[in-house]
Amino acid sequence: MTASRAARTFAYVALGVYALISVYPFLWMLSGAFKTRAEILEGGSLIPRDPTLDTLVTTWGQLNFFDYFLNSLQVTAMTVAGVLVVYSLASYAFATLRFPGRTVLFWFFVSLLFVPGITVLLPVVVLEKELGILGTHLGLVLPFVNGTAPLTVLLLTNAYQAIPRELREAARSDGASELRVYWSVYLPLARPAHITVAVLTAVPTWNEYVLTRVSISDESLYTLPLGLESLISGEVPQYNEVMAASLIIVLPVIALFAFLQRYFVNGLVGAIKG
Repeated sequence: MTASRAARTFAYVALGVYALISVYPFLWMLSGAFKTRAEILEGGSLIPRDPTLDTLVTTWGQLNFFDYFLNSLQVTAMTVAGVLVVYSLASYAFATLRFPGRTVLFWFFVSLLFVPGITVLLPVVVLEKELGILGTHLGLVLPFVNGTAPLTVLLLTNAYQAIPRELREAARSDGASELRVYWSVYLPLARPAHITVAVLTAVPTWNEYVLTRVSISDESLYTLPLGLESLISGEVPQYNEVMAASLIIVLPVIALFAFLQRYFVNGLVGAIKG
């Protein structure tokens, strides 16, 4: 065995071990969601001895998780829609138009990638209180949309710049307005990039906890992460219900990525190359 082949084999084994360690907590969560309270406290095998759906049904139906699910879905959908509308238009302007301060403004947006979100948490809360939207879903959506600006503008601007300018010039020569060129030429050709942005926006919004915990106090507005916290913070946490709730939170994200994986990878590669 040559040195290069031995190194490659070692790398594969190391990556396999790392993947196994990484996926083990998920497998334990999946297993625990189908166990009874007594069995999960016993520990033991990863495979449930007597698998049951009762825990999932109880968690979904009796612990308000259906309401939490709808709240998360609403906040995520509003955030993704806001990001795609606002920043796709902004990125089109950066990629195709020429205006004073264009380069400086673009790199200002990109530089915000290096600003930790937690540093602006207090100013955001104070501003929302002054605007009267603290404790509402709108008070979550607006910061989420704003927080995605740097990465979204970078990805979409690169994707639009990869589209031949001759297409825009031909459309403009035929009398199409800028909005028409954006809608009929750039949006269809950059669809994978938009799907990538949608996924990159939806996943952290779906899982967001810190801002939601700080701003939402009305239980009827709880999202799934807050619902999960309410299970953990009880006097006697029922760990099978915690695992079931975690599975409810994770499954939509996995399904979304599995369904859009091909577009996500293509859009990410295209945006980076652009």
